[in-house]
Amino acid sequence: MSAQPDHAPLTPYAPAPGAPAELLDQLRADQRAAPWVPAFEQEWATALEESRRAFSLAGLYEVVQVWQARLASAPAVEARLASAPAVEAFLDSSRDETGFVDLEEIRSRRR
Repeated sequence: MSAQPDHAPLTPYAPAPGAPAELLDQLRADQRAAPWVPAFEQEWATALEESRRAFSLAGLYEVVQVWQARLASAPAVEARLASAPAVEAFLDSSRDETGFVDLEEIRSRRR
């Protein structure tokens, strides 16, 4: 028999103590710093107040995790947006689409 539990505890990932400051530095260095920094600071302040009221760090952890994910996914979003001019150019080219089937027509057939 082992004294160790059979399952992992269900606690949120705890970021390093300096993670919020490092994250804020990364946000300030990003090209979207103008809208992102105030948004992060507002969410952090709200989570900090809630943390003080509830004696829980979960809200602070969540803010850090969400903003880390946003910062990490930013290059993928930029890559998708970079293809937007090509799509707009295709739509503006007034190509003949008469040979295509209308999607609404297909959907109505299935109903």
